[in-house]
Amino acid sequence: MTQSRSPFAMKNIKPLRLAGLCIGLLVLGGSHAESRVWMTVGERRLAVSLADTDAARAFAARLPLTLDMTDLNDNEKKFDLPKALPANPSRPGTIRNGDLMLYGANTVVLFYLTFDSPYSYTRIGRVDEPDGLAQALGQRDVRVRFSRD
Repeated sequence: MTQSRSPFAMKNIKPLRLAGLCIGLLVLGGSHAESRVWMTVGERRLAVSLADTDAARAFAARLPLTLDMTDLNDNEKKFDLPKALPANPSRPGTIRNGDLMLYGANTVVLFYLTFDSPYSYTRIGRVDEPDGLAQALGQRDVRVRFSRD
């Protein structure tokens, strides 16, 4: 049995594919440097890819930032910003090593272990290569610098 498509669906296949291709090219054609910032812990420098969120854009607009981050639960570092970022929280379910998130509207959280969580966060970004992040951050309070260069 052959499946037939309506004439409307057939006419719109090519424009929809073209629209998807154009959107993809715009995303790929955008400067990767604009969506990347740097995080420095001691002597270690790590690339962080920013999420496509208002919180990430507002965070990047404040750079450079040096945060004295407090260890929490032996799996994350946190810092309470003096001024809120735009929040749009959701439950990610699984937090991954290298996730950079916003808890509430003021607390920047950098996760260095992977685990399941019932809490809601707004995504800021993700460390590109998080291997060794736990060792770099240690299980103590740490100074972390975020910058564009």
